[in-house]
Amino acid sequence: MTVTLKRNDEVMSVTLTPELAGGKYRAGMWVRDSSAGIGTLTFYDEKSGGFGGLGHPICDSDTKQPLPLSDGNVGEVEITGTEKSIDGDPGELIGHFTSSAATGVLTLNTGCGVFGRMFRCPSKHEALPLGYKQQAHTGRAYILTTLDKDKPKEYEIEIENVDLSEDAAHSMIIRVNDPELLERAGGIVQGMSGSPIIQDGRLIGAVTHVFTEDPTRGYAVFAERMYTAMKESAG
Repeated sequence: MTVTLKRNDEVMSVTLTPELAGGKYRAGMWVRDSSAGIGTLTFYDEKSGGFGGLGHPICDSDTKQPLPLSDGNVGEVEITGTEKSIDGDPGELIGHFTSSAATGVLTLNTGCGVFGRMFRCPSKHEALPLGYKQQAHTGRAYILTTLDKDKPKEYEIEIENVDLSEDAAHSMIIRVNDPELLERAGGIVQGMSGSPIIQDGRLIGAVTHVFTEDPTRGYAVFAERMYTAMKESAG
């Protein structure tokens, strides 16, 4: 049979000849048709209904490459606990979906996060102005994240480095110095990606990655970059 596929943005047609293996003819194709996990919503734009989250792409767990997105849903999750990070072994948020009903749709999976539209405002948290990348600076800031059944809470961090170059792989380097967050989570854990970073009363960025060998530190992306991607996803 002739198969049309897309590889690295190139569409091509190839001839597929099944091989006899174990008494059956097999195509040798490995298909992953869905993925699910816990990530953090970074912001919701009340005017458009659009949202941005995660701060990095949803990737295949084996190839580590971004998953092409045909469609996707957003659902509510209850965080029930935290597996603490230690040096060399990042922990993770533990939780479960509270309902099979979708609260929004995913329309874009990009290098700076996932984007789409929510059916309703996800929370009543105080609205914050968007901080532009030129307003980000080293020094004190806060991340807003959820560690258990409690509501999202602010934890103090320090922005150690800001990279304004257009081709920067990461916008900022952050360090957790909040005693409670260090005690309960060891710093940054998986599932915390997308947690908003607030500096000088503005939404300045989002947590993206944890340093495996030092979970008190990690990378972050500018909120301005995510907001621009959200507007592009809405057309």
